[in-house]
Amino acid sequence: MTISLKTLSYIDGKWTEPSLGGYFEVINPANNSVISSVANCGSQDAVTAIRAASKAFQFWSKTPAEQRAEYLYRWYKLILQHQHELADLMTRECGKPLSESLSEVVYGASFLQWFSEEARRIKGDIIQSPNADKRFLVNKQAVGVCAAITPWNFPLAMIARKCAPALAAGCTIVVKPAEATPLTALAMADLAEQAGIPAGVFNVLPASEGQEIGEVFSTHPLVRKLSFTGSTAVGKILLKQAADTVKRISMELGGNAPFIVFDDADIDKAVEGAISSKYRNAGQTCICANRFLVQEDIYDKFIAAFSEKVKSIRVGDGLQPGIQQGPLINNKAVQKVDALVRDAIAKGADLICGGKVHELGGNFYTPTIIGNVDKSMAIAHEEIFGPVSPIFRFTDEREAIAMANDTPYGLAAYFYSQKMDRIWRVSEALEYGMIGINEGIISTTLAPFGGVKQSGIGREGGHYGIKEYLDIKYLCLGGLT
Repeated sequence: MTISLKTLSYIDGKWTEPSLGGYFEVINPANNSVISSVANCGSQDAVTAIRAASKAFQFWSKTPAEQRAEYLYRWYKLILQHQHELADLMTRECGKPLSESLSEVVYGASFLQWFSEEARRIKGDIIQSPNADKRFLVNKQAVGVCAAITPWNFPLAMIARKCAPALAAGCTIVVKPAEATPLTALAMADLAEQAGIPAGVFNVLPASEGQEIGEVFSTHPLVRKLSFTGSTAVGKILLKQAADTVKRISMELGGNAPFIVFDDADIDKAVEGAISSKYRNAGQTCICANRFLVQEDIYDKFIAAFSEKVKSIRVGDGLQPGIQQGPLINNKAVQKVDALVRDAIAKGADLICGGKVHELGGNFYTPTIIGNVDKSMAIAHEEIFGPVSPIFRFTDEREAIAMANDTPYGLAAYFYSQKMDRIWRVSEALEYGMIGINEGIISTTLAPFGGVKQSGIGREGGHYGIKEYLDIKYLCLGGLT
């Protein structure tokens, strides 16, 4: 079977027109052409989908784990079978190079495989009782109906990372994908349907604006769990709205990731890691390096090696062979990145390379490095979400740690050092949920993904991920003698 371009919402196993009849355009950021028009769902569609998910929960939560695992595994196999179609669609929607899209499809599918296996491993406990006539048991049960709001920068992987553990645990789910990338989400729904996942278990609501649906998700009493990936500002709004119904919450929010290079680092490996971390998806990732902190003794050497690599990055339409960096998601993103660069230069930063809209125009921005950045510049504090590397100097380990932690965010951090004592000291001192040590790419299905401080609540991935979708129920059994 093949996948076709779906443009309607997917509710209760049916491809459904929006309740108010509206549609919105999905734009290819590489050329600003219209890919398709998609159903524009609103609050009534969200309520309909939640009710369908609630109805489906009554039987899905009672479906044996072995069967839930089989559904997820079939979905996983279908995604791999159609990986090239999905990658092509993803590149057209969000602009990332085709090679990166293919990697994301495989990465995203791996969550379905992993959690198909974890569905079989949901375990309870028996607690030894001090009383002969009592037994204490701990059971784990699915939370209930879940809602997920996912970002455009990883339109397949973020859905899989939330939905796979939810379905494995016995929950049903309603997904609101980002307005820029609904087609990839709807393609996943098409494959879920082909995998035989029952009606109402997995639902997708495309919408041009997230506020209306987000409010329904965070306030509706039938929704027992909300998972959100996006900005800290929006996350705080959803948290406040969810408080009245005391929902379970997972939040993966903004970041300001430091990338520290100590004077004992292998500079070639540090440069390789910096390229991988910073310029993947044109710097539009939640965990990419946002600030480069380089020890002063190797500052010039690192910049020379790093800039040589950055200048060679091939920019263009992600569907073209050999392209390493595609466009930013839209012109607003370009304007933000350019404003941050101009502010830094105006306040004394050195422009090492790039620093302007690419000669291709449109949403393309040149891979950029700026040096001698300091705290007075906006780029030191804001999440860039673009292909710009601001580089700071530091003198010693204590200063590096203080600079790295001087932010309300705590999602990911990176550092390069060959000294084992330093590796332990720094990794324990950094206030972040994930740390790459001599490594620029840290995401994996096997490990917990999430942050601390204002970067979020909860974890996704690994055996920790399914716990977010399970309630613990204590059973006290008496009268046994």
